[in-house]
Amino acid sequence: MVKKKIIVCRCEDLTLEDVEKAIDEGYIDLEELRKKLRIGMGPCQGRVCLPIVMKILERKTGKKIPKESLPKARPPIIPVPLGTLASEEK
Repeated sequence: MVKKKIIVCRCEDLTLEDVEKAIDEGYIDLEELRKKLRIGMGPCQGRVCLPIVMKILERKTGKKIPKESLPKARPPIIPVPLGTLASEEK
């Protein structure tokens, strides 16, 4: 039987298996998981994956994670082409 890949973070191409493996290795804090797996560091800034990872972490550790611990998205929310930022035109 072929095991299905369940994608958790599309920006970083992380699967449920990747997240659970990191938790099993001892990364049991949301910030530790972010640093190890780069969760929330892609173009979406974690708007999709961080709540999912938070639920996985709660399920695996049995600890409730406060929503305040979710990092805030930083501007620009929508990716801006580098040429726009480097342009001298106003």
